Amino acid sequence: MTLPNAENPIARFFQFARHHTNGSTEILAGVTTFMTMGYILAVNPDILSNGIFLEQPGDLFVELSISTALSAAIATLFMGIVAKYPFALAPGMGLNAFFAFSVVLGMEIDWRVALAAVFIEGLIFIAITWANLRHWIISAIPGCLRAATATGIGLFLAYIALSRPPEVGGAGIIVANPTTLTKLGDFSQPETLLAVVGILLTVALVARRVTGALLWGIMATAVLAWILGIAPAPTQIFAWPELPKDLWGQAFVGLGQLGTVPRTEFLSVLFALLFVDLFDTVGTLAGVSVQAGYLDDRGELPRANRAFMADAVGTTLGAVLGTSTVTTYIESAAGVATGGRTGFASVVTAGLFALSVFFVPVLVAIPAFATAPALLVVGVLMAGNVRSIRWDDPAESIPAFLTILVMPLSFSIADGLAVGFISYPLVKAFQGKVRETSVASWVLAAAFILKFTIDATGTS
Repeated sequence: MTLPNAENPIARFFQFARHHTNGSTEILAGVTTFMTMGYILAVNPDILSNGIFLEQPGDLFVELSISTALSAAIATLFMGIVAKYPFALAPGMGLNAFFAFSVVLGMEIDWRVALAAVFIEGLIFIAITWANLRHWIISAIPGCLRAATATGIGLFLAYIALSRPPEVGGAGIIVANPTTLTKLGDFSQPETLLAVVGILLTVALVARRVTGALLWGIMATAVLAWILGIAPAPTQIFAWPELPKDLWGQAFVGLGQLGTVPRTEFLSVLFALLFVDLFDTVGTLAGVSVQAGYLDDRGELPRANRAFMADAVGTTLGAVLGTSTVTTYIESAAGVATGGRTGFASVVTAGLFALSVFFVPVLVAIPAFATAPALLVVGVLMAGNVRSIRWDDPAESIPAFLTILVMPLSFSIADGLAVGFISYPLVKAFQGKVRETSVASWVLAAAFILKFTIDATGTS
């Protein structure tokens, strides 16, 4: 295979010479990024299929695996070709949990309507990007709540990883208790014991900074489960993929069912999806761009709108394919650290995601408890955002703490956001600093109070 060099069209299109890179470096970066985020191919279908598609005929886990791979491939390819950055995208962690556990299971909203909400959120994100409104929106949201949201989602993911019972293939490390509400699980259960082994192995790989640690942790735990007979091994490695016909276009069916959902509930879901997606993308792009040296003299990312558009288009098309919100992955930093500097690295990553649809039989055979280590470590990484909160200021620490606390305990990202947005302007007012709060903060607080009021009275 001839690698792209400074003289061929690929090298010229991606401007290898300008970025002081070459084809082999970009290919290595693309492979590295895929290895670090490949765990999503097993984790996303596991989360989305956890009780929400069980009433449907057929095995939608297979279709979810293909939808995950295709949505990641399309969005990452868009990022590479249009924005020309080595950033990879896939259905977002936290957002998939919100979709499955908060919206579908918690609020009992039909999954097709939930997909419609993701589709509409993608269209809104496209409009925001096209109108260049992101700076106004970002400045309107307190930084402490942005950090608290990421941290709360991290704890929520960790709680999901530990608390799913072995009866449904989960780790069962935390189980229900009628007296204390929760307690440690039964470690004589093979699933629980193997999940603990997987966590220790994954933590060791992460501590040693092994490339693809989360993916290797999942695969090692799954292989142990197959060898020990705790979970059935795959009967084949390769299979010709089928299009997700039972998921494809269901977002449009959901659009026709919007009238069955109370308006305030749907709007709160839509806001939560947009909020988390927007700030997750902003934070990821900023962090990876600093590492890659992309920011200009004003601290801004050139072609930022194109990068945002890749995220928005990925979300919109992902909803059509039948998966939750697509967003930019912080794991892209691994490819950047390897030397990736152009969109060609993203093209390589997209190609690997596309190829993964031929290996769905392996993904389907991975038991749910094998994904617990990856979820737990992702939770740890997301919880690192807590460092940016000013804990010595009650106006920041109290709303942030309530947001972080309520998300996992209420099993709802939306409720955690609501408590944070209600408490922030109130605490500011108690401090006599009403002028320091934006009009948007009070509007959001009023909207969430109205939502809770309507929920309590049972009216729409």
